[in-house]
Amino acid sequence: MNHHPGRGPWLTSQGPNPTLTTLMHNSDTSEPTWDTVYTYTRAQAVADGIQVEVTKTAAEAGISIPVFLTRTVYESYVTVPPGVSCQDEAGRLWDILWMLRHAIRGTHGGQAYLAFALYVRNDDRAARLVKLVATCGPVDIDDPAPCITVLMPDED
Repeated sequence: MNHHPGRGPWLTSQGPNPTLTTLMHNSDTSEPTWDTVYTYTRAQAVADGIQVEVTKTAAEAGISIPVFLTRTVYESYVTVPPGVSCQDEAGRLWDILWMLRHAIRGTHGGQAYLAFALYVRNDDRAARLVKLVATCGPVDIDDPAPCITVLMPDED
Protein backbone atom coordinates (compact mmCIF):
# COMPACT_ATOMS: atom_id res chain seq x y z
CA MET A 1 0.00 0.00 0.00
CA ASN A 2 1.42 3.38 -0.95
CA HIS A 3 1.18 6.21 1.56
CA HIS A 4 1.40 9.75 0.25
CA PRO A 5 2.01 12.68 2.64
CA GLY A 6 -1.03 14.87 3.03
CA ARG A 7 -3.32 12.45 1.20
CA GLY A 8 -4.70 10.32 4.11
CA PRO A 9 -6.81 8.76 5.41
CA TRP A 10 -5.62 5.22 4.69
CA LEU A 11 -6.88 1.90 5.89
CA THR A 12 -3.94 -0.06 7.17
CA SER A 13 -3.96 -3.60 8.44
CA GLN A 14 -1.96 -4.76 11.43
CA GLY A 15 -2.97 -8.38 11.78
CA PRO A 16 -6.68 -8.94 12.30
CA ASN A 17 -7.50 -5.44 13.59
CA PRO A 18 -7.69 -2.78 10.86
CA THR A 19 -6.92 0.78 11.85
CA LEU A 20 -7.94 3.90 9.96
CA THR A 21 -5.07 6.35 10.08
CA THR A 22 -4.26 9.66 8.51
CA LEU A 23 -0.78 10.91 7.64
CA MET A 24 0.06 14.27 9.19
CA HIS A 25 3.15 16.40 8.66
CA ASN A 26 5.02 17.23 11.85
CA SER A 27 6.43 20.75 11.51
CA ASP A 28 9.21 19.99 14.02
CA THR A 29 10.76 17.28 11.86
CA SER A 30 10.82 16.25 8.25
CA GLU A 31 9.29 12.89 9.21
CA PRO A 32 5.56 12.29 8.70
CA THR A 33 3.62 11.07 11.72
CA TRP A 34 0.48 8.93 11.90
CA ASP A 35 -2.58 9.89 13.90
CA THR A 36 -5.14 7.17 14.56
CA VAL A 37 -8.63 8.19 13.46
CA TYR A 38 -10.50 4.94 14.17
CA THR A 39 -9.66 1.47 15.43
CA TYR A 40 -11.67 -1.71 15.15
CA THR A 41 -10.78 -3.85 18.12
CA ARG A 42 -10.75 -7.62 18.34
CA ALA A 43 -13.44 -7.36 21.03
CA GLN A 44 -15.63 -5.54 18.51
CA ALA A 45 -14.84 -8.13 15.83
CA VAL A 46 -15.89 -10.96 18.16
CA ALA A 47 -19.05 -9.08 19.22
CA ASP A 48 -19.89 -8.42 15.54
CA GLY A 49 -19.27 -12.08 14.62
CA ILE A 50 -16.32 -11.23 12.35
CA GLN A 51 -14.07 -13.44 14.49
CA VAL A 52 -14.84 -16.50 16.62
CA GLU A 53 -12.88 -17.23 19.78
CA VAL A 54 -11.94 -20.92 20.07
CA THR A 55 -9.44 -20.65 22.94
CA LYS A 56 -10.99 -23.37 25.11
CA THR A 57 -10.80 -26.03 22.39
CA ALA A 58 -7.34 -24.78 21.38
CA ALA A 59 -6.13 -25.29 24.96
CA GLU A 60 -7.43 -28.86 24.84
CA ALA A 61 -5.39 -29.32 21.64
CA GLY A 62 -2.26 -28.07 23.42
CA ILE A 63 -2.17 -24.42 22.30
CA SER A 64 -1.53 -22.28 25.36
CA ILE A 65 -2.50 -18.83 24.05
CA PRO A 66 -5.89 -17.51 22.87
CA VAL A 67 -6.97 -18.52 19.36
CA PHE A 68 -9.47 -16.83 17.07
CA LEU A 69 -10.83 -17.88 13.67
CA THR A 70 -12.12 -15.46 11.11
CA ARG A 71 -15.79 -15.90 10.27
CA THR A 72 -14.79 -17.02 6.78
CA VAL A 73 -12.65 -19.86 8.14
CA TYR A 74 -15.38 -20.83 10.60
CA GLU A 75 -18.14 -20.89 8.00
CA SER A 76 -16.00 -22.61 5.37
CA TYR A 77 -14.37 -25.34 7.44
CA VAL A 78 -16.03 -25.65 10.87
CA THR A 79 -19.71 -25.29 9.99
CA VAL A 80 -20.97 -28.54 8.44
CA PRO A 81 -22.47 -27.87 5.00
CA PRO A 82 -26.06 -29.09 4.48
CA GLY A 83 -26.28 -32.70 3.35
CA VAL A 84 -22.79 -33.70 4.48
CA SER A 85 -22.90 -36.88 6.51
CA CYS A 86 -20.61 -38.12 9.30
CA GLN A 87 -19.31 -34.65 10.19
CA ASP A 88 -19.80 -32.39 13.20
CA GLU A 89 -18.54 -28.94 14.13
CA ALA A 90 -16.59 -30.11 17.17
CA GLY A 91 -14.60 -32.58 15.09
CA ARG A 92 -13.99 -30.13 12.27
CA LEU A 93 -12.79 -27.46 14.72
CA TRP A 94 -10.55 -30.01 16.43
CA ASP A 95 -8.98 -30.92 13.07
CA ILE A 96 -8.07 -27.28 12.37
CA LEU A 97 -6.61 -26.71 15.82
CA TRP A 98 -4.74 -30.03 15.91
CA MET A 99 -3.10 -29.32 12.55
CA LEU A 100 -2.30 -25.78 13.72
CA ARG A 101 -0.64 -27.21 16.83
CA HIS A 102 1.51 -29.52 14.73
CA ALA A 103 2.44 -26.69 12.37
CA ILE A 104 3.48 -24.55 15.36
CA ARG A 105 5.58 -27.41 16.77
CA GLY A 106 7.33 -27.72 13.42
CA THR A 107 8.61 -24.14 13.48
CA HIS A 108 11.74 -22.74 15.05
CA GLY A 109 9.78 -20.03 16.86
CA GLY A 110 9.72 -16.31 16.37
CA GLN A 111 7.40 -16.42 13.38
CA ALA A 112 4.41 -14.09 13.19
CA TYR A 113 2.97 -15.81 10.09
CA LEU A 114 2.54 -19.55 9.58
CA ALA A 115 0.90 -21.38 6.69
CA PHE A 116 -0.60 -24.82 7.33
CA ALA A 117 -2.95 -27.22 5.60
CA LEU A 118 -5.45 -29.95 6.38
CA TYR A 119 -7.99 -32.12 4.59
CA VAL A 120 -11.65 -31.05 4.88
CA ARG A 121 -14.72 -32.78 3.51
CA ASN A 122 -17.39 -30.26 2.48
CA ASP A 123 -19.45 -32.75 0.49
CA ASP A 124 -19.98 -36.51 0.49
CA ARG A 125 -17.02 -37.10 -1.80
CA ALA A 126 -13.34 -37.22 -0.88
CA ALA A 127 -11.84 -34.64 1.44
CA ARG A 128 -9.77 -31.94 -0.21
CA LEU A 129 -6.65 -30.17 0.96
CA VAL A 130 -7.27 -26.63 2.21
CA LYS A 131 -4.64 -24.09 3.15
CA LEU A 132 -4.94 -21.70 6.07
CA VAL A 133 -2.73 -19.07 7.65
CA ALA A 134 -2.09 -18.39 11.32
CA THR A 135 -0.82 -15.03 12.50
CA CYS A 136 0.50 -14.23 15.94
CA GLY A 137 -0.06 -10.79 17.40
CA PRO A 138 -1.58 -8.95 20.34
CA VAL A 139 -4.98 -9.98 21.69
CA ASP A 140 -6.25 -6.44 21.28
CA ILE A 141 -5.24 -2.80 21.17
CA ASP A 142 -5.22 -2.56 24.96
CA ASP A 143 -3.97 -6.12 25.58
CA PRO A 144 -0.48 -6.88 24.23
CA ALA A 145 -0.60 -10.56 25.28
CA PRO A 146 0.00 -12.86 22.30
CA CYS A 147 -2.77 -14.69 20.49
CA ILE A 148 -3.24 -16.55 17.22
CA THR A 149 -5.67 -15.67 14.47
CA VAL A 150 -6.44 -18.31 11.82
CA LEU A 151 -7.51 -16.91 8.49
CA MET A 152 -7.79 -17.72 4.81
CA PRO A 153 -4.60 -17.07 2.78
CA ASP A 154 -6.27 -14.14 0.99
CA GLU A 155 -7.63 -12.46 4.15
CA ASP A 156 -5.87 -9.59 5.97
